[in-house]
Amino acid sequence: MKYIQGTNRNQTYLFPTTLEEAIGQDNEVRLVDIFVDSLDLGEFGFKVSFEENGRPAYHPAILLKLYLYCYLNKTRSSRDCEKECKRNIELMWLLNNLCPDHNTISNFRKDNGVCIKKVFRQTVKIAQHFNLIGGRLLAGDSTKLRAQNSKKNNFNQKKIDRHLEYIENKLEEYNQALAENDGDKNEQIHQEIEKQNARKEGYKKLEKQLNETGEAQISTSDPDSRQMITRNNITEVAYNVQTTVDSKHNLPIDYKVTNTNDSKAMGNMLQRAKSILHTNDFTALYDKGYHTGTEFDIAENLGIKVMVAIPGRPSSSNAPDPAYNAENFIYNETDNNYTCPEGHTLTTNGTWHKSESGGHFQQFRTKLCKHCPVLEKCTSSKKNGKILQRRKNALNVENNRVRIENDKETYKRRQAIVEHPYGTIKRQWGYSYIMTKQFMLRASSDVGIIMTAYNLRRIINILGKDVFREYLERMRITFFNIFELLRLNIIKFKSLQFSSRKTSLKIVCGNMGLKMGLVCLENL
Repeated sequence: MKYIQGTNRNQTYLFPTTLEEAIGQDNEVRLVDIFVDSLDLGEFGFKVSFEENGRPAYHPAILLKLYLYCYLNKTRSSRDCEKECKRNIELMWLLNNLCPDHNTISNFRKDNGVCIKKVFRQTVKIAQHFNLIGGRLLAGDSTKLRAQNSKKNNFNQKKIDRHLEYIENKLEEYNQALAENDGDKNEQIHQEIEKQNARKEGYKKLEKQLNETGEAQISTSDPDSRQMITRNNITEVAYNVQTTVDSKHNLPIDYKVTNTNDSKAMGNMLQRAKSILHTNDFTALYDKGYHTGTEFDIAENLGIKVMVAIPGRPSSSNAPDPAYNAENFIYNETDNNYTCPEGHTLTTNGTWHKSESGGHFQQFRTKLCKHCPVLEKCTSSKKNGKILQRRKNALNVENNRVRIENDKETYKRRQAIVEHPYGTIKRQWGYSYIMTKQFMLRASSDVGIIMTAYNLRRIINILGKDVFREYLERMRITFFNIFELLRLNIIKFKSLQFSSRKTSLKIVCGNMGLKMGLVCLENL
């Protein structure tokens, strides 16, 4: 039986194939190459000039290309990236046969969080250039990405107390055994006592650190990570990544890595969205985790319309008869009072009270409650009667409820918009955890490359490779033309023998606003 036969491994070729010929013109790796070459990495803050001493460094463009290609192809580990450099022909072409060490690869990611964020911003600008971002309807949400810190290495006061109690019990047992022992096992018991005392000292240090920082919990492997509820009652030590996604093509326009829950996140993300889009004429959709009165105030001050899901009322706040729940009491804004379903008026003495969460509220009540025939249906408090609380931001909260009720179809789009990136990133690509360790800025670098890769993938899929390549080619040519013009101008001014290179550079670049002039000057 015949089979398809391969070629002899020892076969030589008269006309050997070059790397350029091995990579097809429609190969996606060429887009990664052109995209990075079109960026002014010096302007973004990457270190592009190095001292001449020692072994030469890798240009940041090489490492950025490596990361974008690998993340687009479901590879994130720095060691795996190093392996790919040695066996992946596409990477050999992309990096010109360079093979950085895994430490160099890892250090680039963890040290350039701010710069990587600017690369992501560039993908947003490209999307805006092609009108892929509508800027009229946004959706915000968060997702938990597991940190490089196990639950075992995460502590709160309750957990520390439990460990200390266990240690005290063990020490008591060992001391009792020491008193009853005839001396044969004294050395072994003393060793166990020393071991438990050392553990006790470690937990005491953690307890002191908690008290000094005022934090509710502490992680020992990745200090900025926190134990959070991921789904139902399942918890993980993780980071909480906030994202803002545009509805037109489900493209993220912003992300922020945090270690807190969603309750205080909406206001800041709206401010950032307004800055990115240069307008406040859009509607933002959020789930009930963002339903916080102070955040509604921020949205109102920004002039942004928000629609936030209304959380369910706690059972403790319900009246014995639902007809007498607080939402059925009519507020009169002019007179600042409430009218109950029985027609009675509830008033306030004007005193503002402070809640445990930090908000302020007024109390409304009426003396007629005690003699009302429906008192038992209205409240379980027979002594004080019905007491309503109205917060300072109640008007903005009520306006949100009205918007939700009047436009339910718009709000129903929230999940389909904002969950699209998460579905691709976490389920399809498998990026459900943070690769970096030690602090939030490094975690932000990892998330930044993920989001940049996602946006590139979406833009390529929407525009097509040819359109995107043509645009990037124009951008690259423009960038190199400016760079060359700047270099020639600097040579010209240097020949005039100015007393200071900085003075020369200021004259050349002053009107152009280009930081890369300094790089040109240093490399001449």
